[in-house]
Amino acid sequence: MDYYESTLPILAVENLSVSYDGKTIIQNINFEEKDVVRPNCIQGQTIGFVGRSGRGKSTLFRCLAGLQQPTEGSIHISDIAAQKGNEEPPLKAVAEGDVGFVSQNYVLFRHKTIYQAMQFAMRKIDLPKEEKRKKILEHLKRWGLEHVKDQYPNELSGGQRQRTAILEQILSSTNYIILDEPFSGLDVGNIQNVISAFNLINQSHELNTIIFCTHDIELAVALADTIYVIGYPRNEDGKLEKIGTIVNKYDLKAMGLAWQSKLTEAHHQLIENVKKAILAS
Repeated sequence: MDYYESTLPILAVENLSVSYDGKTIIQNINFEEKDVVRPNCIQGQTIGFVGRSGRGKSTLFRCLAGLQQPTEGSIHISDIAAQKGNEEPPLKAVAEGDVGFVSQNYVLFRHKTIYQAMQFAMRKIDLPKEEKRKKILEHLKRWGLEHVKDQYPNELSGGQRQRTAILEQILSSTNYIILDEPFSGLDVGNIQNVISAFNLINQSHELNTIIFCTHDIELAVALADTIYVIGYPRNEDGKLEKIGTIVNKYDLKAMGLAWQSKLTEAHHQLIENVKKAILAS
C-alpha cells in the first residue's frame, strides 16, 4: 500500500438538497475530501461519481461548480488566493467561476484559434501579458497542443478538442475541475488521451482536484481515489425513494487500490461491488 497522509479538508459538502417546483431532486448530500499528501511526488485528488441516469449527478455537479444555488446546505472549497506560505488554505463558499466545468457537450469558440481561446480563458487572471503568454505556451506544450495552437476547433481531432476544453477551464479557474462524462463516445485512443489529461492535472499542483462522473465503472476504479455512488435510498419497507443521495462511498486510498498502474484482482472485485451498489439504488 502506498503511504499517504490526509491533511485538511479541500472540499466540504453539508446537508445539500435541491428542489424544483416542490419536487426534491437530491437530498442530504454530505461528504468531505481532504488534501492527499504522498512522499516525493505532487498528488492531486480525483473524485469519481457513479450511478444510474436520473439520480441527480448533473444537479449535484452544477451546485459544486457554483452554477446553481442549493435549496438547502452548503459547499466549501479551498480559498487558494488566501493561502499563506506553505499553510493549508482556508475554506470558502463556492461561487460561480471558482470551479472549471467541462460538460459532456463541451463548446469551443468557433472563431478563435486555440491560442486565442487560451488568452480569453485567462482574461481575468492578474498576470502581466508576457507571463500569461509563457504560461499558455507551457500548458499547450505539456498537453500536446503546441503544434495546433494557431488552428481553429473544426481543424482539430475529437481528442484535441476535448483537451482544449479541459485546458481552457484549467487556465480560467482555480484548482478544481468538474468533468461530466469525459469518456462518453470516445474511442480507445481518445480515452487514453483523457487519462493522460487526468495525470497532467494531478501532477501539476498538490491541491488540484478532479471531480468526474462516468458510466464506465472500470475507468472510475482505475482513476479515482474516492468513488461515490449516487442513487435512490431504500425506506424501511425496502422500497426505493425517488430522491438522489449518496448511497455508498469507496475510499480506494484506504483500500490500497489508488494510484496503481494496472488493475488487480482486488480492483476487479471492487468493480463488481460498485456495480451491485448501483443496481441496488
